[in-house]
Amino acid sequence: MFASTKTQEASEVLTLEEREREIVLFNDDVNTFDWVIRSLIDICEHESEQAEQCALIVHTTGKCGVKNGTYDELEPKCSALLERGLSAEIH
Repeated sequence: MFASTKTQEASEVLTLEEREREIVLFNDDVNTFDWVIRSLIDICEHESEQAEQCALIVHTTGKCGVKNGTYDELEPKCSALLERGLSAEIH
């Protein structure tokens, strides 16, 4: 029974580490629409229309999920957005 429990715990840890997450971009009063759009195209690999839509959602609702993936995939992209002065977090 102990081996089965340990295997289950290891499986749950892997699931938590590899589960799907998203970068959430937040509205601010500093960055322009053009800068946000350019950043989403460059960093999150959005098409221009998708980046424009995300920028508008961020502006009107205060936040928008802009990229999905594992933490390891998203961390460098989120860091790059932060380096450009944008407000973003991985959720």
